[in-house]
Amino acid sequence: MTEHIDELEIVVRGNARGRYRPERGILHLVVRVEGPDKPAVYTRAVEVHTDLTHALADHETGGAVSRWTADSVRVCSYRPYSESGERRDLVYNTRIRIEAEFVDFERLSEFIDLWAAVDAVEIGDVDWDLREETRRDRERDLRRAAVDDAIGKAQAYSDAVGRGPVTPVLLSDPDMASGAVPSPRRAMPLAVAAGPPSSPSLDLRTDDIEIAVAVDARFRAH
Repeated sequence: MTEHIDELEIVVRGNARGRYRPERGILHLVVRVEGPDKPAVYTRAVEVHTDLTHALADHETGGAVSRWTADSVRVCSYRPYSESGERRDLVYNTRIRIEAEFVDFERLSEFIDLWAAVDAVEIGDVDWDLREETRRDRERDLRRAAVDDAIGKAQAYSDAVGRGPVTPVLLSDPDMASGAVPSPRRAMPLAVAAGPPSSPSLDLRTDDIEIAVAVDARFRAH
């Protein structure tokens, strides 16, 4: 009499992770001007904005900047309080937000060096990332590696209980969500390179971009 052996179902999650050098740095800037005269405040903000965007356009023409946007402007006013609690005259504020994507990191450092010295310009974070096509390629490779990891895990379970080769019957993104989970973009710390005390320059040292991919898989083994 032949003994019937039920199929063994094995469910695992395969993982793959990679680290890659950044290919673009997205710089966030704000032109902000305050003062008691509303037209003068607005005019000064527009002047600085015009100079800054002209500089970005030049960098775009030269290939250091892949894109830039200036799509947000805010004009408002408020009444500050004196030390004794009395309300003072109105203060007017104009704020223009700018975002620029640099692909030349040396030019990015030089750009920050230059515009950080302008009173009306605020330098925000730098977000680092890969190009979109590069990210797609890396995620595709990592998905294959995640599937290989899942197969290896499932076969190890099957071997541990004396079963044979495993056969995949289902693959899915984790919890039916996206299988590619990029790590949060990191705002790069800014470091001043060694140089003459009178003219320090910015040295941006970027960390690698980490991409993690996972796949849920179901196997059967006899």
